[in-house]
Parts: sequence; structure tokens; C-alpha cells
Amino acid sequence: MGNVFGRLLRVATYGESHGVAVGCIVDGLPAGLPVDRDSLQAELDRRRPGQNKLTTQRKEGDVVEILSGVFQGLTTGTPVGLMVRNADQRSGDYSEMERMYRPSHADLAYDMKYGFRDHRGGGRSSARETIGRVAAGALAKSLLERACGTRILAWVERIETVEASIAEPLAVTLEQVEASLVRCPDPGASARMEEAVHRARGDGDSVGGVVRLVVVNPPAGVGEPVFDRVEAELAKAMLSLPATKGFEIGSGFAGSLLRGSVHNDSFQPLPAPHPTGRAGIGMASNASGGVQGGITVGAPLDCRIAFKPTATISSPQNTVDKQGQAAVLAAKGRHDPCVVPRAVPIVEAMAALVLADLFLLHRSRAALFPPPSPESP
Repeated sequence: MGNVFGRLLRVATYGESHGVAVGCIVDGLPAGLPVDRDSLQAELDRRRPGQNKLTTQRKEGDVVEILSGVFQGLTTGTPVGLMVRNADQRSGDYSEMERMYRPSHADLAYDMKYGFRDHRGGGRSSARETIGRVAAGALAKSLLERACGTRILAWVERIETVEASIAEPLAVTLEQVEASLVRCPDPGASARMEEAVHRARGDGDSVGGVVRLVVVNPPAGVGEPVFDRVEAELAKAMLSLPATKGFEIGSGFAGSLLRGSVHNDSFQPLPAPHPTGRAGIGMASNASGGVQGGITVGAPLDCRIAFKPTATISSPQNTVDKQGQAAVLAAKGRHDPCVVPRAVPIVEAMAALVLADLFLLHRSRAALFPPPSPESP
């Protein structure tokens, strides 16, 4: 159902914001993949709340527990169970939300779908659900790095109207991203973004922004033609994240303003062999964002994901109660005035899960009946 993602590499996330725990079950990982608990924890630390003055001050250690599927530091080929216990819930802060609906949140939608909902912190609709995605994504990242040398990195490109200027996106490092409180590798823009978030919080409001995602050395030749194209799978994955409102790859909407003679990525020879083993072929540009015909061509994947302003704000908002009567809600609780910086590791995780799943699908059949070489009679 809607809580399971992937085909060969399948991830089921579980848990609610104010429940006992959240986590995931990862099924389909090949046996023998090294699992470094410290690296896994480091990814969760990038996502956790309370990490700096710009995020929600909910205090959670988000310490991961490996329940199954790993023995002596290696995956066994059986389902990997990962769990993070909740520790700092303040369910009383959400008492008013039991009878009133937050504008632009999932409260009304969940009542319309299920006729019942967990109003404490948003329950399943809370971004705390993404802990399972980040934990599973850490394993997928490790798989791709070992199998393909893939490097997945995201950063904040824009918050409100402040936009970063990055001359060489492929040269951005994790250290540069993590050195910024808002995860923006442009120091000047980072400072202005911090100011924008502080202003929004002081006004009892929130702001949105854009995350840039770059994947270097993606597995080449993966993606299923027609319905399961790489860009379609990435779009589905990114738009499944809380607060997302848009996805672009390559030139995105700006490409619609160009002529084909300008937009097309000319092919050119490369001295090194292509990852697929064929003659070295590269592109003079990358308006396609590394995907052509729905299939990766070895060039870097380049995407942008738009996030709306956080729906839960402390300023009074007009709404209705469960009886449809007019009401005014000023939310209590601890909430991010901007979700974009904490979304960065979640975006990376979802990209890793998509590409690892497509890679395993490709490997399951790609070499079963290899074509004859040109020299064959």
C-alpha cells in the first residue's frame, strides 16, 4: 500500500510522531553489504530536530537500533529492521488540533479519508515519518557507492527570495554544505537565508525554498522506458516528501523557453570508457539532467525540489472545527519555521532509494543474454 516504496529494494516505514517509535523495514538488500552503524547514525543526525537555533526545538537523539538483517557488520540478505524511539513528545500542545483543522496541513484530508486521525503532532503525516526513509537511504547510498562509485549530495539553493550562486555544482562538498546552518554552500547567501528564517520565526510565520540535488557517477543505463522513467521515479519519490510542491530535472521549466538547437546536449567522445563498458561517450552540456529517454546516460543527475512554507505556524489563522464552524487557530508546539535545511538529507535518501532499486532491477536481467560482439560471425 502507500507505506511501501520500491520493487526489488522495498522499504516500509512505520510509526507516528507521538507514538512509541518510528523506523523502517528494508527488504531486498543483497547479502554481504557492510553496515557501518556510525555512518547510519550520522545520516539521522543530519535530519534530527533541535540541531541548531533555526529548527524545531524538540529534543530527540534519534538513536538508531538495528533489529534484524545484520550480522557481524554485514547484511544477511534478510529484511533489515531499523527503529528510532520517540522521547520528547508534548502531546498536550496539540489538544486544540483534535477539534480544529490546521490550514494547508493534512488534518482535514486524513479525516476525510479515514474518518479518524492521530492529532498529536500530525501522527503519520508528521515529517518525523521520514526518519525511516533516511535510515533506509543510508543503506542504499552505501550500496550505490560500493557498486558504482555514486556520490549523492543535496543542498539548499533558495530560501524565500534568497538564492545561492554556485559556479561549480559538481565541486560542492558535504563539508561545505554542513558548515552552514541552513545547508547552503554559498556563505553570503547562507547568512541572508538565516536572517530570512529568523524574521519568519519572529513574525510567527514560515518560509519555503528549493533544494538542489546532484548525483555524480549514477549507475548508467538504468530506468524503465515509458512509465517508470528515471525522472518519473525521482519525481514520485521527491513529491512523496512532506511539504513538496515541485520537481525539476535538468533545464526543467526553463528549458521550455529554448529552441532545440540550444537545448540539445551534443555528444562527444571521451578518453575513458563509459561505465556501461561501451566506447567513451560524453555530452558537451547537460540540459537533460543526466537522463535521456527515461534512462540514465552516465552524466550527473541534476534536480531541484520545491518546498512550501511550513503549514503549522504560531500566528492566528482562520479555520473551521470538526463541525464546520468558523474558528481561529494559533498553533502551539515546536515547529520548523523552514523545513528546507532539514529536508536535504531526506532528498538524498529518496534519490538513493530510487537509484538503488533501479540498479538492482537492471542488474537482474541486463547480462542474462548479452548481445554478440561485432567480431562474432
